[in-house]
Amino acid sequence: MDQNLFNDICLQQLTLSGVHEGETVVVLTRGAERAEYADAFLWAIQRLGATGYHMRLPSPASAAGAWAVGDSGLGNIPLAVDALKAVDMVVDCTFLLFSPEQFAIQGAGTRILTAVEPPELLARLMPTTELRERVETGAELLAKASAMRITSPHGTDVTYQLGMYPTMSEYGYTDTPGRWDHWPAAFVFTGGSDTGVDGKIVLAPGDVLLPFNTYVQTPVEITIEEGFIRDIRGGAGSSGLDADLLRSYIESFDDPRGYGMSHVGWGLDERAHWHGLTQFPGGMGMELRSFYGNVMFSIGPNNELGGPNDTACHFDIPMRGNSLYLDDELIVDAGELTVPEMRPVARR
Repeated sequence: MDQNLFNDICLQQLTLSGVHEGETVVVLTRGAERAEYADAFLWAIQRLGATGYHMRLPSPASAAGAWAVGDSGLGNIPLAVDALKAVDMVVDCTFLLFSPEQFAIQGAGTRILTAVEPPELLARLMPTTELRERVETGAELLAKASAMRITSPHGTDVTYQLGMYPTMSEYGYTDTPGRWDHWPAAFVFTGGSDTGVDGKIVLAPGDVLLPFNTYVQTPVEITIEEGFIRDIRGGAGSSGLDADLLRSYIESFDDPRGYGMSHVGWGLDERAHWHGLTQFPGGMGMELRSFYGNVMFSIGPNNELGGPNDTACHFDIPMRGNSLYLDDELIVDAGELTVPEMRPVARR
């Protein structure tokens, strides 16, 4: 993207996030990654009359520089964490999610915006106040529910007992002290009780495996009992390849908590494309988490919700064509939202 255009969309984003004169904003990067992001955000910060600076961490030590769940790069730099705790906002271009440093920074009242997706996607899925209102409507409904049930034509029938963990919303910007969000994003989620998830989930071709950033090719049957996956196998008539890959990846962590069921919810952005991985393969899959009417469940860590599971084994799995009930009220009907206030105006 042309740098001037990138500057403009970062200015729009920080305006939504309430950056103003008198605030201090840090742009956090790692190694040589996303230098153009830092330039664009620093330009926007200056235009808004705030004070900004760039904190650049060393490159990841892991092979190929891959993101490791919970590894912020800040674990051995307490002075840097203290500096981030002292500012009003951090623009995170590294992916702090699930790290203890993220929680410490938020706990100090610093708001955090993660921005790691390709610039063209950031532009197309620019947050709006209207989308925020629809996401918050979903969050209000989810926060009141005591149980969630998910079904599908492929055989999914799983129940989550709710109430142990808070409901969270992501709508792509953050203007509240201590709040984290991710640009782009448009979904709501909570976690099932630690021993309160039971049933079967059947992944169908076209469902999405993140962080594999791939589409399911062959059916996968996942059996869950008391909040943990007990069995993963290929569905009827399947070669079992996707089941084998999923099982092998989880086993590689040698951590039984990798089989724990984490957050669950649904997406609300009608502009997000289910086929987005074919256009933007270099991102973190935020378009796939957000596409309208998807039902997404997560495997692994739940510390983002305040839970005890901080395993490094993590999956988010957005599914198409599922139905979702809250206390027997149909909320997502085969991929269509039923509540008018959650729908875009064109679908009401």
